Amino acid sequence: MNRVQVQAQLAIDEGVVNAVYLDHLGFPTFGIGHLILKKDDEYGLDVGTPVSEERVTEAFQADLDIAISECKVLYNTMWSTFPGEVQEILVNMLFNLGRPRLSKFKNFKAAVDSHKWAQAGIEGRDSAWHRQVGNRAERLMVRMENV
Repeated sequence: MNRVQVQAQLAIDEGVVNAVYLDHLGFPTFGIGHLILKKDDEYGLDVGTPVSEERVTEAFQADLDIAISECKVLYNTMWSTFPGEVQEILVNMLFNLGRPRLSKFKNFKAAVDSHKWAQAGIEGRDSAWHRQVGNRAERLMVRMENV
């Protein structure tokens, strides 16, 4: 898996904001979709407060580490058998959905575990996530089908 490529993909999908902003649910966020938690130095800062590029990168790298480790938990020993492209797609999905929601994609997971990439693309489309996210989800499922 190419971390630089995943970062570039997520920067497009999530956007990059070098300031505190409210996400679509009204939660304070900055950078590449980093939800501000109590442990963050940015906690309690006003919307619009600038955040340095270095801090955005630091928070993203930590969030990416979490997404990768959560994928490893969800896919267990199968994770290391997946091509890099599949790992990148799954990390992108997990970054967007979180493990609890991605784990509910039972038919998708079964197809991925069986290395049936085209079937995984079909199963990924059969979800509320695909209908809600639209272009991002479709692009990821096309990539999955083309592995």
